[in-house]
Amino acid sequence: VLLPPGCGRGGTPISMACTLASGPDAGPAIGPQHCITKVELSVCGSNLLDRDVASKSDPFCVLFHDVDGNWVELARTETAVNNLNPVFGVKFQVDYHFEEVQKLKFAMFDEDKCSTQLYEHDFLGEFTCTLGVIVSNKKLHRPLILPNGKPAGKGAITITAQELSDNRIITLTMCGRKLDKKDFFGKSDPYLEFHKQGDDGKWMMVHRTEVIKNTLDPVWKPFTVPLISLCNGDVDRNIKVCIYIVCLYLVLYALCSQVEFECINPKKQKKKSYKNSGVIIVKTCKVRKEKKGKNMVTFAVGIDFTASNGNPREPSSLHYINPMGSNEYLSAIWAVGQIIQDYDTDKNFPALGFGAQLPPDWKVSHEFAINFNPTNPFCSGVEGIVQAYSNCLPHIRFYGPTNFAPIINHVARFATQALQQDTAAQYFTLLIITDGVISDMDETRHAVVQAAKLPMSIIIIGVGNADFTAMEFLDGDSSALRSYTGEEAVRDIVQFVPFRDFRNAPKETLAKSVLAELPQQVTQYFKQKNLSPSNTMPE
Repeated sequence: VLLPPGCGRGGTPISMACTLASGPDAGPAIGPQHCITKVELSVCGSNLLDRDVASKSDPFCVLFHDVDGNWVELARTETAVNNLNPVFGVKFQVDYHFEEVQKLKFAMFDEDKCSTQLYEHDFLGEFTCTLGVIVSNKKLHRPLILPNGKPAGKGAITITAQELSDNRIITLTMCGRKLDKKDFFGKSDPYLEFHKQGDDGKWMMVHRTEVIKNTLDPVWKPFTVPLISLCNGDVDRNIKVCIYIVCLYLVLYALCSQVEFECINPKKQKKKSYKNSGVIIVKTCKVRKEKKGKNMVTFAVGIDFTASNGNPREPSSLHYINPMGSNEYLSAIWAVGQIIQDYDTDKNFPALGFGAQLPPDWKVSHEFAINFNPTNPFCSGVEGIVQAYSNCLPHIRFYGPTNFAPIINHVARFATQALQQDTAAQYFTLLIITDGVISDMDETRHAVVQAAKLPMSIIIIGVGNADFTAMEFLDGDSSALRSYTGEEAVRDIVQFVPFRDFRNAPKETLAKSVLAELPQQVTQYFKQKNLSPSNTMPE
């Protein structure tokens, strides 16, 4: 069924999540007014520089934001293979603070190696502006610039802003049946693209499914997108679903109401024997409101991958790659992870490693994402941490030294950012799992003393049978911890737990020890800041 395209509706102005008093009876303003809304940025490029010899460039876009004069990476798109005019499926979501000047930089790179380091890839140009400029224009088309200030050929970038004020999301599960064969030697590699119509009448891609290799009967993974991204929140608005050169024009309501859609290729339609080019099947379609519960306590996990843990291929190692599927670190992750995930609303944990050499250049890192995705180090639940840990283990080299300070400072930056964004009800807890050997005690003491000023705590789980004197010193139960500068911690934020004492203990016993000091630490912090913590603290 090939339906005619409909008319797109006009856009609506950005609506701020704030209330501004006005008029003679409004009364005096109480406290500062913070206007914040979430904005989705879609990016595409055109006429990009061709840096490859035998083919075209393989571009991806990186978004940076300005933090105290330094460019800090926020996120990356996928790589568009062999394409000088990419339309990226991955969107950037940022918080728009109406009262702030938020500088952004969009940089294009040509992927050359399987590396997360940007210097490994060819630079294609960049564009810098403020988020306010993008929001006010809604759609911005600008030339890309090289580091010397000259244009990057005819390369340009187009950025489109969409306010995500509607919290409804749609989840679709789709498959295909008897699609056309497109490859000469094999079958086909089908994928779906979803487009919405802009105010200018042009179609913009909002989602692309994964590619299913060598099949005419693909089953795509379920996917979820904001309803406002797909159809501006209007279920009667036309969308376009494309596979190969065949596109279906239909309203979202029809997509969720009809089970099957025939794919009609206009070029083949003239043949009398032609029936269709296959069928697209909607298995499930669910529209619901996205639950956005705010975490009271956000947990991050840090894992020690230094050489003092032993060779992971030997049974004596605490990280032993055990054919039976367990080792000391895995046991600790499972036991402690099942405790902490009960107090994290979204159960997404940033999981970081330290003290290992990483491929491909084998440089030592003291704060790397164990899922090897630096822009999204989050793991879903304790199962996600375990899976990322198990996948990571064979691909790194244990090294050293055992430095705690970098990973403490890493989480402290998030806590600092939360304060700056006025999310004072959020509290961060770093869970470090280690064998107890520590190399940068002075730097770690200083990092802990500085972190004590932030909404942050540290829980250290000691594995193995090493001497944990250094850990107990950081705990600070007997005396206040001091930095090497002599500065005293304003409060005790470190709790140390030797896992060997609780290896065979009931979960409740371990939980009491792991969380023994956290409620008091959280309450103490909020009292010092004259804030009222929510009732979601662990008890």
